[in-house]
Amino acid sequence: MSPRPSLGLDCGAATDVGLVRDHNEDRYWVDPERGAFLVVDGVGGQAAGERAAETAVAAIRHCLANPSPNPAAARVCEAIAAANNAIFIDARQHPDLAGMACVLTLALVEGIQVTIGHVGDSRLYLISAGAIHKVTSDHSPVGQIEDAGEIGEEQAMAHPRRNEVFRDVGSSPRAARDSDFVEVCQCDLPADSAMLLCSDGLSDHLTSRRIREIAERYTGNSAQIAHALVDAANRAGGRDNITAIFVAGPEFRGRAGVTRPRLGITRARIRRGLLRSRVAFVTYGALLAMLLWTVLKVRG
Repeated sequence: MSPRPSLGLDCGAATDVGLVRDHNEDRYWVDPERGAFLVVDGVGGQAAGERAAETAVAAIRHCLANPSPNPAAARVCEAIAAANNAIFIDARQHPDLAGMACVLTLALVEGIQVTIGHVGDSRLYLISAGAIHKVTSDHSPVGQIEDAGEIGEEQAMAHPRRNEVFRDVGSSPRAARDSDFVEVCQCDLPADSAMLLCSDGLSDHLTSRRIREIAERYTGNSAQIAHALVDAANRAGGRDNITAIFVAGPEFRGRAGVTRPRLGITRARIRRGLLRSRVAFVTYGALLAMLLWTVLKVRG
């Protein structure tokens, strides 16, 4: 059975090499008809990291294109395991690629439910009016202490060990059911919400508050928001490759949508005030005319 298509989602993506690196090891894939969204960050340097990321995208696309009776969580784990083993075999066959791997976040949307498969320190955020929530956990020493509340977000962003990870895709053979491999979680994506998948090149430069502020500029163009996020990460330093996939529900309106109802109420009140003034003018005019007619009649 194929995944149910996710209708009404507006998605856009952007990626950039950043201001320091000379090549881009990030890759992404979006398939709105299948509700599939993927961000991959290659590890291994130069061609190895890029090749690992490209291999992961190809393997996951192939797996999700094939019909399967399995639930979404199983399909996500199977696809990521296939990517892992394809990378591992490729590295074994080519010694110059030894050590290549990647980290990734894969989201499969069916109706309003999102099933997320996650390995490493790329992220998925859920955004609604005035709020943002980091759904995934970073598989890194710094990510663990941040999620435990031992350090704050900005401290984690500046930590010297922020780029270390203890889970990856490709460094060793894996099975889909391995308990210490793919972290799977599920959440709802209401029609008035949006989600962001990104590599750590974005989340290491932008706080969640800044991400939300940029997301709230949304006026119907997700690609514009994705590019704005990447541009902001570059302005904040651009020390790494940067990738963003922004997916908006059909009723997500950002900050502009929040203000429209108040404007509507104000205009309605103004119209009602003008109507009351006109009625009073007509009423008082009629009374004055009647009084004048009575005086004239008495004198006559």
